[in-house]
Amino acid sequence: MAIASLLGWLVTFFFLISLLAIICYQLMCFIDLEIDYINHYDSAVRINKVVMPEFIIQAVFCLVCLITGHYFLFFPSLPYLYYNFILYRRRKHLVDVTEIFNQLKWEKKQRLIKLGYLIILLIVFIFWLIWTVGKDDDY
Repeated sequence: MAIASLLGWLVTFFFLISLLAIICYQLMCFIDLEIDYINHYDSAVRINKVVMPEFIIQAVFCLVCLITGHYFLFFPSLPYLYYNFILYRRRKHLVDVTEIFNQLKWEKKQRLIKLGYLIILLIVFIFWLIWTVGKDDDY
């Protein structure tokens, strides 16, 4: 039972870290575009390549948290999943090449909010893990 619990913690941790990496990559692409290191077409292509993997990883992360019983991570992740679902349903999840400069501030702000949200979730995850492991010790 301890191995299954550890495996559940590791899987959720790696999903969370991969979400952080994807958001950081998108932010770096926007910053490169802003300081003119990359053209708008390449930037949009790079960002759009990782949008769907981000959404899928977030959905699988929520599913794994639900299955493994990590409800303290599942419930705070639902608004983020719902927001991604709404963006996808309204077809506003991809960056438009022709409008990227007009939407640059909004897109960066959106990614920074997602990054902050995921960092808070990671901190909660680490403290909950430490508290759970400390509680389970039989020393």
